[in-house]
Amino acid sequence: MASIDEIRQARLQKLEILKKAGVNPYPSKVPRDFPISFLKTNFDAQAKSGVSISVAGRVMALRGQGAILFAVLFDGTEKIQTIIKKDILPEESFSLFIDAVDVGDFISVTGLAMLSERGEPSVLADSWTMASKSLLPLPEKWHGLQDIEEKYRKRYLDFLTNDELRDLMVKKSKFWDATRDFMKNTGFLEVETPTLETTTGGAEATPFGTHHNDFDLDVYLRISVGELWQKRLMAGGFPKTFEIGRVYRNEGSSPEHLQEFTNMEFYWSFADYNDGMELVREMYIEIAKEVFGKTKFTSRGHTFDLADEWIKIDYGQEVLKQTGLNIETTSDKDIIKKLEELGVKYEGENRERLIDTLWKYCRKNISGPAFLINHPILVAPLAKSQPLGKTVQMFQPIIAGSEVGRGYSELNDPIDQKERFDVQQKLIDAGDTEAMMADYEFVEMLEHGMPPTCGFGFGERLFAILVDKPLRELQTFPLMRPR
Repeated sequence: MASIDEIRQARLQKLEILKKAGVNPYPSKVPRDFPISFLKTNFDAQAKSGVSISVAGRVMALRGQGAILFAVLFDGTEKIQTIIKKDILPEESFSLFIDAVDVGDFISVTGLAMLSERGEPSVLADSWTMASKSLLPLPEKWHGLQDIEEKYRKRYLDFLTNDELRDLMVKKSKFWDATRDFMKNTGFLEVETPTLETTTGGAEATPFGTHHNDFDLDVYLRISVGELWQKRLMAGGFPKTFEIGRVYRNEGSSPEHLQEFTNMEFYWSFADYNDGMELVREMYIEIAKEVFGKTKFTSRGHTFDLADEWIKIDYGQEVLKQTGLNIETTSDKDIIKKLEELGVKYEGENRERLIDTLWKYCRKNISGPAFLINHPILVAPLAKSQPLGKTVQMFQPIIAGSEVGRGYSELNDPIDQKERFDVQQKLIDAGDTEAMMADYEFVEMLEHGMPPTCGFGFGERLFAILVDKPLRELQTFPLMRPR
C-alpha cells in the first residue's frame, strides 16, 4: 500500500499533466446548471427532454477500466453516477480523464441524463472539466476516519464520509430554527447584546479574559446570553426579548460541558416563573416535533416523553429523599462526609458548592420530564425569593438526569440584589473563581425600576440529550490543541 507521501507525489505528477494539457486545475467557475438533488428529484423530466445538462461535485468513487468508467459525484446535496465512455468523449479528453482524475477531485460533467444498463440514474458525459485537483486521498470508503482525534482535527473529512454526522449538523440547525420561530411566534423580539463585558453576569462560571487595546481595558467573554443586558431592556420598555448566541466558560470538559457553546435566553416582563414553566414546556414539545417528529426519546439510559405531565420536584425534598440530608440544617462537614461516602468528587468547601454538588448527584436518577423548583437562595443569586425567604422562584427542566435550562422570577429588588452581589463578591475574594461578579451598575438600573420579569435560558445540552450524543461530538469544529 502506498504511503501518503507517495500518493501526494503521484497526484502532483497528475497536476502537471493537467497543466501541460492546458487545463487550469483550480478554475474559479465550472459548468453547473443545478444541484444534483434537483436533478435526482426531476430526473425523469430531464431524461425525457434530451437536453444536455451540467452537474459538478467531488468524485467519491471511481470504477471501471478500458473504454468505460463510472464516477460517483457528490455536491453536498446528493450523489449521481456519471458514465465516462471512450466512444462518446473526444480521445484526448478521455485519455486525460484516465491519466489525471482521482477519487477526491472535484469535476464538472456535461451530458445527457439517462438510466444505466442497471437502471441507475446517471449522466452520460460528452465533456468534463476539472474543478479542483486533490493532492491527498479521502479516508477509506467503508470505515472513514477511525482515530477520534483525527475525526475532530480533520472534521471536513469526517463530514464527507459520515452521513450520520452531517445529518446531525442539519438537525442542529433546524433545532435553533425551531427555537427562533417559536420565540418570534409567541411575540418575543430578537436582540443582540455585548459579548465583551467588564463584569460577567447571568451565570456562575469562570470567564475567559482578554484585553481591549483601544480602551486599554481588561474585559471578559460573556458567560450568559446577555442576562443583565436583556433585563436592562425590560427596564427600557421592551416587553419580550430573546437572543441566541455563543457563550464562553473557562471550565472543564465533559459530555455535558464545553468552553464554547450556543445558548438561548428570553426575558418576559409581567410574567413569573410559573408562566415561564408553561411556556418552556410548550417550547420543548414544539422543538421536538419540528426537528424530530416525535416527543418520546431514549437517552443516557433514560426514557422520557416530553408530552407527558411535567412533575415538579422540590430541591430540598429530593436531596433529603435520595441522601437523607436536610440541606437547611445539615452541616458542611456532614455534606462532605456524604459526598465522600457516595464517591462524588467536589471542588471547594464553601456551602454553595457543596449543596450544588449534592444535588448534581441526585439529578442523575431523574428521567423527567420534570421541573426542579424551590432552590436555596445561596445557589440562585439573581432569582426572586419565595414568600418565606428560604428558597427562590427558580425552575430547571430535568430530562435524562440532566438540567436542560434555568429560569427565574427575576430579582428586581435593588437592595436585595446588592446584598446578594456582596455575598458573591466575598466568595470571589475567598478564591471561588466561579462565583458571580458583582455588577453595581445593574443595581443602579434596578433602582430606576424593572417590572416583574421571568427569564429563562437553555443551550446545546438539550439537543445533545435529544440525539443522545456528547456535546463535543456535536460541535462543527471542536477546539483542538495545535500539533
